[in-house]
Formats: sequence, structure tokens, C-alpha cells
Amino acid sequence: MEYKDYYQILGLNRDATQEQIKKAFRKKARQYHPDVSKEANAEALMKEVNEANAVLSDPEKRAAYDRLGSTGYDGRDFRPPPGWDEGFEFSGEGMSDAQAADFSDFFAELFGGRMRTGGSRARHVRRGEDHHAKIALDLEDAYRGANRTLTLRVPRVDANGRVALAEHTVAVQIPAGVYEGQMIRLAGQGGAAPGGGQAGDLYLEVHFHEHPRYRVEGRDVYATLPVAPWEAALGADVKAPLPTGIVEIHIPEGSQSGRKLRLKGKGIPGPTPGNLYLVLELALPPASDPKARKFYEAMAKELAFNPRQSLGV
Repeated sequence: MEYKDYYQILGLNRDATQEQIKKAFRKKARQYHPDVSKEANAEALMKEVNEANAVLSDPEKRAAYDRLGSTGYDGRDFRPPPGWDEGFEFSGEGMSDAQAADFSDFFAELFGGRMRTGGSRARHVRRGEDHHAKIALDLEDAYRGANRTLTLRVPRVDANGRVALAEHTVAVQIPAGVYEGQMIRLAGQGGAAPGGGQAGDLYLEVHFHEHPRYRVEGRDVYATLPVAPWEAALGADVKAPLPTGIVEIHIPEGSQSGRKLRLKGKGIPGPTPGNLYLVLELALPPASDPKARKFYEAMAKELAFNPRQSLGV
């Protein structure tokens, strides 16, 4: 996926004011509008200009894009780093995947899929906007629940017409059983209403930090469990660490690498709790001393085992 330099497309410096962005867009629009432009690829250029303006003219999208740009990524082999937009507070419902599809894959990757609803409640004219933000939690929080104080950044246009980030903190109780993509609603902590009406709500979209041991799919949790060759071949009772503590499990005789052992109901809790799957991985002792090397040589001689027999070699 190609990185898009929206400032370059509009011919702007990164510290441009909102007024300068507006003027640059108008100039480029006159230059590339298909009805007046003599450029052979005027339509494609105009589409790029519209996309750049859609991001830079919106203080929220611009602030998020600027943060992404500060990571120094460019070129065609671009992927946004995990959590790049974490902690940004966006107002309104955002943009659906269908709307984002009018622009490039780069735009859709960054800003698509943000169409969220605040529930089915009736909306009043003078009610404040609902706001949304992504938060990253530890997997353990989903098992135990937690109380967190989060710092969120809200883009604002300052007196000089430049986008600045205003920070504020919110206290949130994380209930046990939260899952990836779940919305936690903080009533009345969204946008203020004009004239002192009812404030909107703040919706926090749950994501999990990458865990060094566990992988999450819905409410199911996966982990690799190293086992010795003799434990796999002969069967054994071994200890395994889970997010809730250490348990003893039975390795069935004749197990192979990749075998999954299901611990029913030990995944993320909920009305229907997920399962936890331990994926067995054979761990071979190193032949790093004469005794170990002699043992491996004896195995090679006595067992006559060909692990590639099923391949016909």
C-alpha cells in the first residue's frame, strides 16, 4: 500500500494553517478539475486533491495523520503501526467503509470503518455529539476487570488556525469479560451540547495490547505450550500458566507438535465464556555436551525413525 503525503499533494508545509489548507485546495481544484483542466490524468489528480483536503481540512483526521506521519513511514510498502490512532478522541459517527472506498486504500485503512452508533435512543436536536476513542487494554483486564484513568487527546484549532491537541483524562471501570471491538459507554462524557443541553456520550472501543504469550480470537485465547519429546511420546502431567494462574494439565500419549488441548470455559469470561487452547510445541534439548550428544547418537541408531517417510523420501 502506498503512503500518501497529503501536504505534498496540496503543496503545503506541515505547519500550514486551516486557512492555508482551504486556499491550497481551491487552487488545486481549479488546476485539476476535469471540466477545465488540460492534464491527461486530471480526474485522478483531482481525486487525490479531494482526498488530501478531506484529511487536512478535518482537525481530527489531520491530528491523527500528523501523528502517523511522525513515525517516518513512506514509500509503497506501508502499513500503519499497531495502535497508531490509540487515545485520539473523535467526534460524531465518523466515516463508513463505503464512504472511505471513494478514496485510496491508504485512506480507507486509516479512516474507514469508523461508522459507529450511539445506540437506538432518540436523538434530540440540542444534545451533544457522541465521541469515540480506541483504548488498548491488557488481556488480563478482560479476566479480572480493572479501573483505569485514560488520557485522551482531542484535536482543536488554535487562535493561529493550526491544529493542536488538548488532553483530558477520564476514569473508566473495565468490566470483566470485555472483548476485542466492544464499546464501553461513558454516559455524558462526550461532546458538550449547545445552550447547556444534555452532553453526548463517550464510547471507548476496546483493543488488546499484543501479548508475548497469548493470542485472542473473539473470546477464545490461544497459547503455545512447550513440551519435551518424552512428555509428548509417553504422556505426562505438566503445569501450564494461564491468565488466571497456573494449572496442571495432562499431555496425552503420542502427542505431536501442533496438537491443540482445549480448556473449556477458560477463555475470556462472559455469558458464554470462550475456551483456552494450548498448542503443543516440541522442545528439543540441545546436544551441547558429550552426554547429550551420545544420547542422540544412540536414538538415531536404535529407533530407525524417518520423520519424512510420509513425504516418500
